Amino acid sequence: MRLLALQAGVTLVLLSLGGALTLLPRLQRAERVEERLRRLRAAPDSLPPPVRESLAGLVQRLGQAVLDSGLLGAATLAEMRRTVAGAGFRGPRALAAFVGAKAVLVAALPLLAWPLSAGLPPLPGNLLLAGAAIAGLLLPDAVLRRLRERHRANVERGLADALDLMVICAEAGLALEAAVERVATEMREANRALAEEFAATAADLRVLPDRREALLNMGARTGLEPLRRLGGTLAQTLQYGTPLAQALRVLAAELRHEMLMRFEARAARLPVILTIPTILFILPCIFLVVGGPAVLRAMDTFAGH
Repeated sequence: MRLLALQAGVTLVLLSLGGALTLLPRLQRAERVEERLRRLRAAPDSLPPPVRESLAGLVQRLGQAVLDSGLLGAATLAEMRRTVAGAGFRGPRALAAFVGAKAVLVAALPLLAWPLSAGLPPLPGNLLLAGAAIAGLLLPDAVLRRLRERHRANVERGLADALDLMVICAEAGLALEAAVERVATEMREANRALAEEFAATAADLRVLPDRREALLNMGARTGLEPLRRLGGTLAQTLQYGTPLAQALRVLAAELRHEMLMRFEARAARLPVILTIPTILFILPCIFLVVGGPAVLRAMDTFAGH
């Protein structure tokens, strides 16, 4: 009995030591991550806040001057407003900042490329300056397009959860405006992009005389089909008096099913995508292992003759 107790005690001690040794690298890794975060928070910014604010104000004033000059047509301005709003940037200064960034880059990139073009022949040097100007004109569009796609992906990712929350609000007896505002408040920490879209819709519901137009603007801002369907569903609910909670529950189930179908489609493409690295990396190794000895024996045979 004493021997069994001694063995059990030794086993317990060994297990404790093994668990401690297993947890020690994790604790050290967590400490290193926390230390890096503290260093990043304590690191001084490259530009002081007054300098950043002055540069941002300069870019906005330049963009506003371009907008006031009438150089851009009405269709171009409308398209720019839709693009900027679709990326999640709202307010009167967003479009001015975008146009100002384009103007600054169109002038700054050729100036930066001027020393390189000075040592080139005239034609390549002029082409380099023209390419730099074109790059400065198109670079803000590419960045804004990327930000818009990320904003739309974030909105679409949390839309089903927002609809479930709206169902709870509707079943609790809240009106449509109050439910939209509540969803915007509750989703701010989980999904800021979606919360901003619902907050903009709540502001439109308070300001616009036609609530149907405010709901349809929900999908027109981002161009997302699920938001268009949500706006149309809410507008039909207001027009025909259908139960709001039931319509939102059905729409949330459809969105989750569509998300699952997209995940299944991505998983179905995975074997085809894995074929390329298999051919490039695995098959040469197999050929080397299988055919290598035969090639070496053939080389020895030829060398012997």
